[in-house]
Parts: sequence; C-alpha cells; structure tokens
Amino acid sequence: MKKLSLFTVIFFLIVLSVAWDEDVWTSSIDKISTIISFIEENYYKDVDPEELAYSSIRGMLQTLDPHSNFLDRRSMSRLTEDYRAKYYGTGMLIQQQDNRIVVISPIVGGPAYRMGVQPGDVISRIDGESTKTIDSYEAMQRLRGKKGTKVTITLVREGMEQPFDMTITREEIPLYSVPYAFLLQDDIGYIFIRNFAETTPKELREKMDLLTKQGMKNLILDLRQNGGGAFPQSLEISDEFLPRGSVIVSIRGRKELYNQEIRAIQKNKYEKIPLIILIDNGSASASEIVSGAMKDNDRALIVGEDSFGKGLVQTVFPLTEETAVSLTIAKYFTPSGRSIQKDYSNIEDYILQGYRQPVEVPEEEREVTYTAQGRKVLGQGGITPDYKVAFRNKIFTFSVQRTGAFFTYARKFATKKTDQSRLYVLPDEQGEKNVDLKDKKILDENFVVDTLILEDFKAHLKDLDFSYKPEDFEDALAEIKREIKREIFSSLWGVERGWKVLMENDPVVQKAIEVLPESEALLKKSLQ
Repeated sequence: MKKLSLFTVIFFLIVLSVAWDEDVWTSSIDKISTIISFIEENYYKDVDPEELAYSSIRGMLQTLDPHSNFLDRRSMSRLTEDYRAKYYGTGMLIQQQDNRIVVISPIVGGPAYRMGVQPGDVISRIDGESTKTIDSYEAMQRLRGKKGTKVTITLVREGMEQPFDMTITREEIPLYSVPYAFLLQDDIGYIFIRNFAETTPKELREKMDLLTKQGMKNLILDLRQNGGGAFPQSLEISDEFLPRGSVIVSIRGRKELYNQEIRAIQKNKYEKIPLIILIDNGSASASEIVSGAMKDNDRALIVGEDSFGKGLVQTVFPLTEETAVSLTIAKYFTPSGRSIQKDYSNIEDYILQGYRQPVEVPEEEREVTYTAQGRKVLGQGGITPDYKVAFRNKIFTFSVQRTGAFFTYARKFATKKTDQSRLYVLPDEQGEKNVDLKDKKILDENFVVDTLILEDFKAHLKDLDFSYKPEDFEDALAEIKREIKREIFSSLWGVERGWKVLMENDPVVQKAIEVLPESEALLKKSLQ
C-alpha cells in the first residue's frame, strides 16, 4: 500500500469531517429531476436529460465563485491525470503550428519513441479523421485512451513523398511536474515546477539532491505559469525549505472544522539554502501558498510579476463514478494573516488575467500586513514580488513562433538542410574519425547566432512565405537570436537544454541571480 504524506493525511481528515446532509441532497435532486421531466415532455424537440442535469449544476455553481466547478467525465479524467502525474497514451509532446499538429518531441522510452516518431512529424490524421479542424488540446485527448488500446496516426514527414500510417498501443506515460533542473552557473541551481501533483515533492527532492551533488549552493525555484494543483503537496514543498514550527498557511471556512493553522512539521536538509522564487500572473493557488509562505517567513525573495490572486480552497465531492463537484470550502491566508484573493466581480477580467497583461490592484485598496522581519506585504491582489520584472516576447516574435518557424528551421539545421548548417560539425559527428574539419565550425556550447545564421533563417522564412517588415525583425532581434539558439540546442541536445538557453537569457532569471546575495542575507537574519 502506498504511503501517504502526513500533509495529505491531515487534509483528507479535514475534508472527511464535512457533514454531508443526504436528506437535503436527495430533496434537491428530486426538484431538479422534476424540472428536467417537465422540459422533456414539453420542449419542442428531443433533449438530453443528462446534459440538462449537468447544465443545472454548472449554473448553480457559477453563481458562487470562479473556482467552484462541475466536473464531467473528461474533466474528472484530466484532474486525475494531473494529480497522479501519469496518463495512458502514446507519449508525445505536440504543438499546434498554424493548422498543423506537430510533434515537438516523443517522450524517450515511450511507445511513440519506440515506433520511430520523430520531432517535426506532422500528425495529419488521428484514426482517419483530419486534424486540421482541431487544436492541440483536442488532438491530445484523441491520442489518449485506455491502457492497451490502439490509435492510428497519419504522419507527414519531410523527405518522404507520401504520408504514412502508424498504429501505436497506448501505455502508461509519466507526467513529470518538475521537468527542468540544471545549474545556471557553478553554484546556482534552477528548478522549474510545472504544477503540483502527487509526485511533485519526490521529484523536487530528487532534483535538489542531483544539483547538490553537482555543486549547487543557491536555488532559483521557478513557479511561473504554474496554475497550482494539489493543496497537500504545496504544504510538503513549503516544509522542505522552512524550519519546523514555521506557519505555512491558515485556512478558514464557514464550518469551524475547516479552521486550521498548518505549520512545518519536519526538519529537512534544504532549510538553509539561499532561495529565490519566480512568479508571474499565471502563478496561482498552490504556487501562491508556497511563495506566500516563503515571503512572509522571510525565507526567500520573490522576483517577477504579481501572481494570479487565488486565495480559495476547493475540495472535490464525487456525485457519481464519473462526475463530481469541485466546491470552494474555505479561504486560505498566508503566515502574516493576509488573504491574497483578488476581486472576481468582473469575472471575464479575472479569468483571463493569466493570459494577458493583468490590471494590478491599487495599493491603497489592499490590506497591509508584515513579515516576521517587519517587511510590508499586501493582500487582495496576489503575491507581490520583492522585485518586479516582466518577461514577454514582442508581438513579432510571437507571430513567428506561432507558425513554428523557429522549430522547423532548427530541425532543418540539425539535419544539415540549410546553407549555414552544412558549414558546421554537429555534436553527433564530432566523435567520428572521418569527418572533414576543413573550413568547418564546431557547434558546441559557445555557438552564437551571428549575421550568417540570421540570413540563413530569413531564407527559411522566405521559403515559408512568411512576410514581414525589416524594422519589425530588427526590433525583435535579441529575441529572435535567443529563439533560434534555443530551438537548435533543443534539436541537438534535448528540450531541457533548449530551456536552459531560454533561462540564461531571461531578464527575470538574470535579476534573480543579481539579488541572490540579498536573499542569503535575509535567510541569515531569519536564522538568528
């Protein structure tokens, strides 16, 4: 039997203490059933009674708050996959590029990888149906399914005259919530947490141990675009960095049983490592619990943008085997006693703020509390970083990314199908004895996107019929160089190496490195 973490057990005990009034529930169901029966009998055409029931539940929940939701079969399946950090499918990272579904990378060891799926392959059909009218999410759902079942994909591969079919048997695929971890400099580690799942604390500890062996003495923990996930795991990760007895979070609900103050309960080996946490407006919920706990305890500095501002706690209550209600049961408060929940009366702006430039809450409208060392912190508007730094590509760079031009150029470069790539000795050639090095350049870690590479890339854009204004290209030049190098390194050394290129040129990461000494001083003072 799998051992549950202590935080998971504590949270489950709180949830199980809820009084579920079966009489009230049964009475409510009877009323809904009566209305549905009336509609079935009198509406001018046939209706789906199940969908009517689902819609009534959704409607009720929408009157409460943005985070109380009805979970149908598909939503429940996705929630389970995210929490358990695994799914059944083919094992491919895919991306929509214009109206094409493109394989970014097959997962090493997975069924698609073993069958020979390659980066750059275009999935034109799934089980005979065209993918031109669907997005990457819908394609992902079609590729997933029950373990042992088969799916047939039609691939279009550069260099092959005709598309070809490949039938893949679905297997269990791990969903790593801590996908990237490396040393940015000799003693500065970087770890990215994608979401909070059942396996996240274990994954984080493994990455921390690995980087420590490589010489890590400082850590940058990236929680940007991390929309949250499992509440118990956010507590466990906070405990990794806080001394025993430190307050992590408090939760308060209408029911007295929900009123809990949760503290760090274990003594861990990473409580004294200088720490910087990166957040942005896509960092929500569990990410805000961790960053709020670190900031209010003066354990770390926060760099980036204001976080999303989700200070509500949900619990999933099953209705049937395949449906459930995710209901807000309490608010949570950071160690200083502040709620970071943003106003959601304008629901559209609230929901979309993680996808566009958010409107910051004026400071005079926010509650003021203080950290353990007396630093001022604000409520009602997410977690405000100690240093505000934004990282957003220019519109031109985004338009090039959307077409997949950086990715397709890098694939051509890695297979020596561009003029400049033929002048380089690539990593997989450098160990060969008969390689002609005359008039060739060695492509290594010191590779620079120079003028010749840029002209090579412009020729690729011309081949793609991508038109642009020269002044727009020049304005975004630094970003274009970074994206070209990132994709080439991803093609040659793997996706994580490409991510490292991105982080090495990220102004938020650069600021984090700059203020690490200040974070170390803050830690020393808190330990006194």
